[in-house]
Amino acid sequence: MKIPNKNARWLWLAGQGLAATPTGVLDVRAMVRSLGFVQLDTIRNVTRAHHHILWSRNQNYREPMLGSLLKNERAIFEHFTHDASVLPIEFYPYWRRQFGRMGKATAKWFTKGVSKADVAHVRDRIREDGALSTRDFDTKIEGKKEMWSRPPHKKALDMLWYAGELTTCHRENFIKFYDLPERVIPAEHFETEVPDNDQIHWLCAGAVDRLSFGTPGDIQRFWDAVSASEVRRWLDGQQKALVPVEVQAADDSWMPAFAPKDIEARLDAITPPTSRLRIINPFDPAVRDRGRLMRLFGFDYRNEMFVPAKDRVWGYYVYPLLEGDRFVGRTEIKADRAKGVMTVHKLWREAGVQWTTARANKFEAELNRFARMAGLHTIQWLCPDRPD
Repeated sequence: MKIPNKNARWLWLAGQGLAATPTGVLDVRAMVRSLGFVQLDTIRNVTRAHHHILWSRNQNYREPMLGSLLKNERAIFEHFTHDASVLPIEFYPYWRRQFGRMGKATAKWFTKGVSKADVAHVRDRIREDGALSTRDFDTKIEGKKEMWSRPPHKKALDMLWYAGELTTCHRENFIKFYDLPERVIPAEHFETEVPDNDQIHWLCAGAVDRLSFGTPGDIQRFWDAVSASEVRRWLDGQQKALVPVEVQAADDSWMPAFAPKDIEARLDAITPPTSRLRIINPFDPAVRDRGRLMRLFGFDYRNEMFVPAKDRVWGYYVYPLLEGDRFVGRTEIKADRAKGVMTVHKLWREAGVQWTTARANKFEAELNRFARMAGLHTIQWLCPDRPD
């Protein structure tokens, strides 16, 4: 089966919740479940990435809602996919292998500057005192301070969190509070054990379902909770459950991939994405896999936050602009929430994109919606309204 590029884009955007107009009844828990995970990020450029990702799919979303799902409803838990993320609580039994994988990795990462006694002390304090944050400990960095240096208690907290021996119970001003998982995770999920092979199957099948089509690398990178060899072995046993397809890339080349059994029904059901212009977060799952993004959309994007300023091609926090099934540009915007001001620093259009009056109006309308979401009342342009 051959899937033309246009149809591939439509399938991907529909599966990512970006095809429909982002309005209507809001169900945050269902959005997280549909995506599989939502990446967390500390940087609040306009709003933090996790809030922006959810708002992009339904603009009735507001910032306190995700925290309530974690603290009050216990509907999600935090752990590590390709980065720190929230996942639906019912995924917890299928995430145990990731606890083991990350626990082994962090035990190697943190061999310097933390002892078994440090780890035991942190675990015992939380067991006795209840949920604590890193501010409740006072160990210090010994020796020369280097980039990413952390005191022993912080390393111990991270080791225990990655290994699943501690979990996030809530956050205050985005500061993480740790507790024992048996006191946080509902018993029906905490006490459920799933064999490792069943976890691999669940992870790979869930990735294919959300991707709509994918190469073995796409499947492996989706959760980053299985190895490439585990994906290959899983695919070898799925001849009857998956459909081999060829997907047309943006450059008109074709790539082999795998799709779920209902791929024909999905293709029959897709409709053109909304023509609304969308400001997409750099950590949005629709753009996270840069290779897939380039193949499907011909959009060459990288995140330059951790690139030295002199080496940046674009800027510090640059948002892709999605219109319909096409990335039409990118923008660098910032917010001063104390002053209630959003500033537009730069606006770039993609090659071949005409920045018409209609498109400019769509962009400004989305800027206004984004500003309202973040509680901002003024938009200031520090660049021309229309790019050259």
